[in-house]
Parts: sequence; structure tokens; C-alpha cells
Amino acid sequence: MMEPIRIRSLANEVLDRVVAAITSGEFEPGEKLSESQLARQLGISRGPVREALHQLEGKLVERVPRLGVSVIQFDHDSLQQLFYLREALEGMAARLAALNAPDGWADEAEALLRRHEADIRDTGSRAYRQRSVDEDFHVSIARAAGCVNIERILLNEVNFQLRIARLKSSMRPGRAEEALRQHFEIVEAIRARDPDRAEAAMRRHIASARISTLAALDGQAGKGGEPG
Repeated sequence: MMEPIRIRSLANEVLDRVVAAITSGEFEPGEKLSESQLARQLGISRGPVREALHQLEGKLVERVPRLGVSVIQFDHDSLQQLFYLREALEGMAARLAALNAPDGWADEAEALLRRHEADIRDTGSRAYRQRSVDEDFHVSIARAAGCVNIERILLNEVNFQLRIARLKSSMRPGRAEEALRQHFEIVEAIRARDPDRAEAAMRRHIASARISTLAALDGQAGKGGEPG
């Protein structure tokens, strides 16, 4: 559960808390969000929560007249298109990172992945959760690419939806371990300064995530569940 904010914070802290709760899977796609309940959990008034939800409309939440605000849901086509966008952008980001990443980046990225590996092992979690931006492997590559426009699109425009999609794909049995192995392959390609190999490794990784996520979505729909 989200921890209460002990001291009144700026609006961006409230926004960060709500984003973290949604993208970590605390709230499911389609789940209704109550301003009053969120405010009680955070120990604040409803005003900052209302503003945070307003900023997230069209990104992580959707507002339906007379029904209120709920976590965004993906249908098959929109989710597939989101992964196509990921594959193109993150493939190029990996290519550019192989050319532009600063010396020592690969060692730092490997250390990051070792922490992820320990978290998966120690918690026994099925999902591969990267809880903060600073602990996000894909964010690290986007920054190492040295391309302002790719970084802007990945981190600002589609980042929230990408994080939900990645969480859903990682929850398939065995997918967390597979994704981690693929991350190590990407690091090694960037360490070797091999742009073709780095881009190919990233594209394979995203394609695997797309197949896993769409299979989970289609399986859930086939059982009569809500798409997620």
C-alpha cells in the first residue's frame, strides 16, 4: 500500500505517488480510483489528488462522465501498437547507446540488473517490477542514447503506459527471468560498442514482451475477464 505523506508536500510528490501505485500494479486496469480514498491513504486533502488525476488523464487514467476516474485499459490493438512504438524507439535507443553511452555505463547497468536479479530471487516475485525511474533499465538506456527526442518521448509522453504494459508482460510465468536474461544480453552488446547487435537484442526483447502481453490479454478475454 502507498505510505502516508507525513508532511504536506508539493503537488509533484502526490503525482509521483499515484503514478508509482498504478504502474507497480497496486491498481488494476479498469479499477475505479476514489479521490477521497487516495487522499486518506496519503494523509492529505483531496485537492492535490484531484490535480494529480487530472494530469494523468489520457496517460494512466480515464474519466467517464457519471462514472468517475479509473485506471486506463488497453485493448488488443492499442496494446499492440504501443509495443510497436516501443520496439522502434527502444531499438534505436539501444543502437545509439552502443555508440554514445559514457565509459562505465555498462558496469553500472550490470550492477542495476544484479539488484533486479536479487529482488526477483529473494521475493519470489513473478513480476519484474522496476519501481522507480532511477532503477529502470530501459530509462537508463534512453538516457545513455544521447538523443533528446527519443528520451523525451520515452520518458515523458509514453513512459507511464509503457510501464503498465511492461508490468503486465513480466507477470507471465517465466517471463521475469527471461526478460532479465535479455537485459544482460543488451548490456553486453552495448559494452561491446556493437550497435547492430544492441538494436537487434532490444528488438527481440520488446517483441518477446509483446507476444507475452498479448497472449495474456487474449487469454483473459477468452475467459470472460476484463482486458488488461
